[in-house]
Amino acid sequence: MNTLKFLRVAGNDLPLPAYATPGAAGMDLRACLPGGPVEILPGEVALIPTGFVVELPSGTEMQIRPRSGLATRHSVLIPNSPGTLDEDYRGEAKVALLNAGRAAFTVSHGDRIAQAVIADVRRPEIVEVDSVSGTERGAGGFGSTGVA
Repeated sequence: MNTLKFLRVAGNDLPLPAYATPGAAGMDLRACLPGGPVEILPGEVALIPTGFVVELPSGTEMQIRPRSGLATRHSVLIPNSPGTLDEDYRGEAKVALLNAGRAAFTVSHGDRIAQAVIADVRRPEIVEVDSVSGTERGAGGFGSTGVA
């Protein structure tokens, strides 16, 4: 079944998370701060509640990603981007916001703070082996492909 279920946390008067346009990959998540705004000082991280518990379809995850406008205009990022809500998590969805800017940033009730993308999750069998197949790249790591 392809249904995404949201349970409203007590005191939450916000609309359900939703896609802003028909072609949007992510749905907007809003700050649920009925008690008042939260100020995030430069270099600080704040955990912002969304006011919802989510029940994901089996075999999926919810990826929490930054909003491009917050990142480019205010240097507000998601430090563990993308954050993941697992399908078996049943607590309130919260978003970690990092103020990487030079000025304090205030988050108010109802502000759009992140976007959520629902993605399929593969869970392959885990096995230990004695060797892995070779490739042209081999063990070349960071910067080894020569792409700037």
